[in-house]
Amino acid sequence: MKFKPLSYFSSSTRFHPNPFMATQTRPLSSELLNDNEDDDCLSSSNFSAPTTEQSEQDAFHLGRPNGYLTRESRIERAWVHWKKLGQPKLIVAPMVDNSELPFRMLCRKYGAQAAYTPMLHSRIFTETEKYRSQEFTTCKEDRPLFVQFCTNDPDVLLEAARRVEPYCDYVDINLGCPQRIARRGHYGAFLMDNLPLIKSLVEKLASNLNVPVSCKIRIFPDLQDTINYAKMLEDAGCSLLAIHGRTRDEKDGKKIRADWNLIKAVKSAVRIPVLANGNIRHMDDVRECLEETGAQGVLSAESLLENPALFAGYRTAEWVLGSEEINKEGKLDQADLLVEYLKFCEKYPVPWRMIRSHVHKLLGEWFRIHPNIRDDLNAQSKLTFEFLYDIVNRLRELGVKMPLFLKDSNVYSLSSNGTVV
Repeated sequence: MKFKPLSYFSSSTRFHPNPFMATQTRPLSSELLNDNEDDDCLSSSNFSAPTTEQSEQDAFHLGRPNGYLTRESRIERAWVHWKKLGQPKLIVAPMVDNSELPFRMLCRKYGAQAAYTPMLHSRIFTETEKYRSQEFTTCKEDRPLFVQFCTNDPDVLLEAARRVEPYCDYVDINLGCPQRIARRGHYGAFLMDNLPLIKSLVEKLASNLNVPVSCKIRIFPDLQDTINYAKMLEDAGCSLLAIHGRTRDEKDGKKIRADWNLIKAVKSAVRIPVLANGNIRHMDDVRECLEETGAQGVLSAESLLENPALFAGYRTAEWVLGSEEINKEGKLDQADLLVEYLKFCEKYPVPWRMIRSHVHKLLGEWFRIHPNIRDDLNAQSKLTFEFLYDIVNRLRELGVKMPLFLKDSNVYSLSSNGTVV
């Protein structure tokens, strides 16, 4: 079977996933307030401070910012919101240029229960309409959704967050990026050297947004330092904490295992929901991580790029070879997933650099067998869907076969207490 691109919708009916395009969706105005049934998605432009007669209980139930609540009420509200979302456990981690809308939708089709956007630069997001329109797209099926920003300025962060809060379930602060660009820009994990600034970022959002604030962090080398850090974030108004169990200097996830024991210790020390990040390569890892850490859910990043069907129980040959367990071919391979991804891209347009990156990730092993096809891809300065579908067809005609696998009698579900079984 040869694959061809989807025909585009007519201009009058085609959905545009960019919430900032005025011709296709309404601006963040008072009209939005009347149509949205979810209190956690009310536009901040319509919020007015409660009068002295209004009780804290009113603020709690009306979706008012955390600044109006005591610490106990903030923690209670964090759990109410998490449960309202269905307590998702299988979550797509934020990945620069890689966790965009089409990829999120593909992962959701194969079991992901929530997802993060790619890291967005808060200053560029507030200043540049083109950046907003290209880098942040979503649709009504794209929930629960975390929108993640990097920043070092509380006021700029708040301005950016207010633009997206009607379209997401958490505004997330990136406190974990360990790359050189984060060092140069003074954001991500390099803010760990300035904890008062981090605290001010969380407090700014928690006191002014209607949606909860989440934080994604890396650990300190010292356990107590990490626990103190997590407690500071909780006290500042963080409603959910995602912990990558590696330090800022531990960048190679394939060589250095994430510390699940440390995540467990932090989980025991705080009272808000906690997500675990690191070492999630297949569903056995999911089950073991949830059991060992006690976390509310797990995040996966690099493994999902190679296998977006991970949360549906599929695994690549890398995690089958040498295993004593019985695995069977799952009648699905990465080329099938690429075709599905491309169809999502036709429906929800994104920059071609993102699409090119996913092609390389999904077909990397195939290209090692037929490097000439990879060279043809790299030679294209401008891509088209026709060309990409043709790559899949050429690989099929060459007889390349790299199936994904399922464990024999593979059934993963959530038990009544929330564990993966």
